[in-house]
Amino acid sequence: MQRRTFVTATAATAATLAAPMLRAQTLPVGPVRIIVGFAPGGGTDALARLVGQKLQAMWNLTVVVENRAGASGVIAADLVAKAPPDGNTLLMAHINSHALAPGLMPKLGYVVERDFTPLTLVGVTPNLLVSNLDQPAKTVAELVAQCKANPGKVTFGSAGQGSAQHLALESFKLAAGVFALHIPYRGSGPMLADLMGGQIGYSFDTMTAATPHVKSGKVRAIAQTRAKRASGHPTVPTMAESGFPGFEATTWYGLVGPGKMPPAIAQRMNEDINKVLAMPDIKEKLDQYGAEDGGGSAQQFADFIRTEQVKWSKVIKDAKVTIDS
Repeated sequence: MQRRTFVTATAATAATLAAPMLRAQTLPVGPVRIIVGFAPGGGTDALARLVGQKLQAMWNLTVVVENRAGASGVIAADLVAKAPPDGNTLLMAHINSHALAPGLMPKLGYVVERDFTPLTLVGVTPNLLVSNLDQPAKTVAELVAQCKANPGKVTFGSAGQGSAQHLALESFKLAAGVFALHIPYRGSGPMLADLMGGQIGYSFDTMTAATPHVKSGKVRAIAQTRAKRASGHPTVPTMAESGFPGFEATTWYGLVGPGKMPPAIAQRMNEDINKVLAMPDIKEKLDQYGAEDGGGSAQQFADFIRTEQVKWSKVIKDAKVTIDS
């Protein structure tokens, strides 16, 4: 009897000691990096820092944002695709790296479905058609007239060749029948600096990146590119309202890890990111940036990525968009 009691007690003690270990396995060991494929100051960077700060407090782990700008987010995505799948390296995935690049770059170094573990969609934003304050056009109709009067001379900046902003511009050029000059940058931050400085005239930039400068009066918002007006910009008309029915070009963001992450870690991260997105102060910030419809399951995010790939592959093909390899 005493031996059975000892064995039972020992098993109970072992189970008690193992419980914290099992809980710990739902989070990575050590600091977590969120890799951002664009320069500081852009929309992807802003959302990564917003969510990362909350996750750091929730997990009691150091969470740092690391910028690896270049190739419209592909360099950062490739880095994460090749990282160990232990949860210590995440990516703020972007429409560029996960929906556009597969259709633009036949020799892409990763396969989205194989090399990433979708965690949670953070938000979908319209792009904002913005200009510096010295530009004459204050409406889409006036911009079309300006482009037709000055073919190839009206400049539009983007976060990079083949980026969501670039493809929004190409869609606009096709729809309006105009020719404008595309100027690619290494992210929204440096592009917006040149926009405000007058080096370029316009951009279809992410609402996340452009909003602070619109609110401060440093750039002018002409239109937005989702079917309905974002709650954070109720007075800015949509492209559809401005004479381009059916025009829609969004930017989206979501957290992913390398492929083959442990399911327990992926599930815990999905749950906690959803909790962050539901926090009142985070919801307020997301509304200001125009980032809507975030959250949901990892499977919903995976399905969304696949849908976006199909949509943009067709646009790229129909518009004959190519980028330098």
